[in-house]
Amino acid sequence: MPTNKTLASVALGSVLLALGTSAQAACLSDTQVADFAAAQAARTPAADIENLSEADAACTRAKLNVLHARNLGEVVGYKAGLTNPAVQKRFNYDQPVWGVLYQRMLLDSGAVVDAAFGARPLFEADMLVRVKSADIQKAKTPAEVLANIDQVIPFIELPDLAVQTPPKLNGPGVAAINVGARLGVRGLPVDVPTTTDGQAWMLESLRDMRVVMKDGQGKELATGKGSDILEHPLNAVVWLAGALAKEGIALKPGDLISLGSFSPLLPPKAGQTVVVTYEGLSRTQPVVVSFK
Repeated sequence: MPTNKTLASVALGSVLLALGTSAQAACLSDTQVADFAAAQAARTPAADIENLSEADAACTRAKLNVLHARNLGEVVGYKAGLTNPAVQKRFNYDQPVWGVLYQRMLLDSGAVVDAAFGARPLFEADMLVRVKSADIQKAKTPAEVLANIDQVIPFIELPDLAVQTPPKLNGPGVAAINVGARLGVRGLPVDVPTTTDGQAWMLESLRDMRVVMKDGQGKELATGKGSDILEHPLNAVVWLAGALAKEGIALKPGDLISLGSFSPLLPPKAGQTVVVTYEGLSRTQPVVVSFK
């Protein structure tokens, strides 16, 4: 199995070959990327990242992920970001972006996290799925994705926009910072049915479910529905597989995929508990995080 460093180096190499030397100047320098990573580790806002092209963003993300691979453990999967039109609007962009998930980013439901877990910490209702087969690379529909995953997992993502002025981030800027991947809290997995009827039920349930985020006292913080993500949340996997393939990366059995936000991105407060439920998707248990 390729190591983290190998995966990141391959991604960086493919980006640089595609860009050519003329475009490399706009990619953040090694020093700038190291400064960003140091600020992120210290939970202090990094210098703003503005006016990157998509190619510049891919180059910068690859450099950043070489550093992440040294510090955050094994690559455990990938995240699709800006998959919700409302979130796209916030960042003035009209398509998804992607980042890498690492072992030390993932916590279990019930985790207690510092409210200042990052420089610009946020939380959102999300969901993970786990890859069952490498054939997922060929999936073109939600049904084909479902046939190639074996778990859906409740998930509260805890991203960090990390820069001094987050409103200046656009889509490529978000991609450049690895889509703000910082932490996430996963709940109990639900197995994907293997029967035709069971898969049809889950496919409809994922599309039609109501995702509800409440505080510890039961006050509703935000809601969304499955179809808020690209009309069906598993369409995020179709997009992600294609985007990764362009950079020579293939999804593997066991990889986790974060589908994106079913809710607005909200700032955490010390003493706050957040509970996310998936109404209409039976057998799912709430996923919970508390902030101190």
